[in-house]
Amino acid sequence: MRFLKHAFALHWLTRRRFSRRVLDAIEQAIRQVESRHDGELRFAVETALELPDLWHTRSAKERALQVFGQLGVWDTAGNNGVLIYVLMADHAVEIVADRAIAARVDTQEWRRICATMRDSFREGAYEKGSVAGVLAVGELLARHFPGGRSKPGSDELPNQPVLL
Repeated sequence: MRFLKHAFALHWLTRRRFSRRVLDAIEQAIRQVESRHDGELRFAVETALELPDLWHTRSAKERALQVFGQLGVWDTAGNNGVLIYVLMADHAVEIVADRAIAARVDTQEWRRICATMRDSFREGAYEKGSVAGVLAVGELLARHFPGGRSKPGSDELPNQPVLL
């Protein structure tokens, strides 16, 4: 069943749900929250897994870990990068946090954020759910890594969401 969901997942539908307007709102939210803390946040959306990943029964969490590495979220000076990963075919939202922030935030807090996002997505509110997730992660980063950037333009990672 999972194979069929991924095989027939439509990229144009993902692009419709995550339109330019939605992507711009996510980027703006990331820029806003990063001005209040020293963490880094990335947002990635993937329509479906490729056949080899399905064959090896790769989970959304495993794929999120892979994307975390591919996007270099692990490679921040403070080890406090966070990835929000959405896998459309599985209706999955995963958050992967680098070791400095993961050591300070309980897994249940990440799960609550993911659940809130999934609930909004179920209602078709992709912008609302995405921005709410970014703001919630930003609150956690601000609580544990306050201060914001001392120098404008010191972003270590891009703020633009990624459609994989």
